[in-house]
Amino acid sequence: MLPRSRTLPSRIHQGVIEERYDIRHYLEVEEQPKIRTETESITIEPNYSKCFDDDGTFWTATAHIITAVIGSGVLSLAWAIAQLGWAVGPVVMILFAGVNLYTSSLLTQCYRTDDSVTGQRNYTYTNAVKSILGGKKVKICGMIQYVNLFGIAIGYTIAASVSMMAIKRSNCYHESHGKDPCHMSSNWYMITFGIAEVILSQIPDFDQVWWLSIVAAIMSFTYSAVGLGLGVAKVAENRTFQGSLMGISIGTVTQAGTVTGTQKIWRSLQALGAMAFAYSFSIILIEIQVFSQPLFAFVEKWSALGILGAFGFWPLTVYFPIDMYISQKKIGKWTNRWLALQILSGCCLIISILAAVGSIAGVVLDLKTYKPFKTSY
Repeated sequence: MLPRSRTLPSRIHQGVIEERYDIRHYLEVEEQPKIRTETESITIEPNYSKCFDDDGTFWTATAHIITAVIGSGVLSLAWAIAQLGWAVGPVVMILFAGVNLYTSSLLTQCYRTDDSVTGQRNYTYTNAVKSILGGKKVKICGMIQYVNLFGIAIGYTIAASVSMMAIKRSNCYHESHGKDPCHMSSNWYMITFGIAEVILSQIPDFDQVWWLSIVAAIMSFTYSAVGLGLGVAKVAENRTFQGSLMGISIGTVTQAGTVTGTQKIWRSLQALGAMAFAYSFSIILIEIQVFSQPLFAFVEKWSALGILGAFGFWPLTVYFPIDMYISQKKIGKWTNRWLALQILSGCCLIISILAAVGSIAGVVLDLKTYKPFKTSY
């Protein structure tokens, strides 16, 4: 039996008396060093949270980016191209894509603070701004980010309700053989979609479902393919391409009236805002945003999307990534690289201001003939 004393008997080792307090030494059992697992060897970072997923794969990241790029903004590109024309529209779209690709690459350099390999991780866009820029800029960024997400959520609600209503109108039109004008309101469809959003938002950890981005990417390709197919079918039916090289012509009769020279300018600027909206997805390249339940929108027009694009494109897609990159890489003022980045940011700012002016003018014109919560469909 073992002695009752808490202190084990002394042991002579190389002429020195050692006191043993561990029973394993008394039983002549050598203590084996504990092997640290990979999880235990990880240093917990200040901003770390178990809610953040950093074990994604190449394919899950690809699906997430595809879902962000092929969002609801692509639905407005056809209208934007029609306003700018076949000569200017595709060129502007490619320029927006190039700017977004470049600034997104700058944003990837800001995922870690100071060192791109061993620096502290920034799990959210706002954390990156706070860690690198700090001060009032993080508050401004957060405000712009939430307003932009709020507007996008409203846009998705409108798009969903209009899509459901279009399906019902199509069925009604075919059943009546074109005799019934099939007037209807989109309010009930918005309410239905809102209820569905509330129900889905109650699912625990819904944003952590790994296959969610895969399904979203498939759906993005699906409705893009449907839109492309309808466009090809329309060209085959008319046996010619619609539109013109320089966009919508002065004197064209639309639902809002005859297009004047001033309205053509506003429409062109709105088209810039719509294209900017289609490329305003940089805020979710670092994190996965969960869209909140939106309120009912009263302006179901492309000009509203133009305002969102003008408001969110420059600060979130251009300004903050460039400013963080300059601070991260410690680029000196008035150097060639600093000047080039500032010129790029300034040009995008001018485009955003012009797009905002045109979009606001479009909203003002729309309000003359548009009544909230009512439809003329």
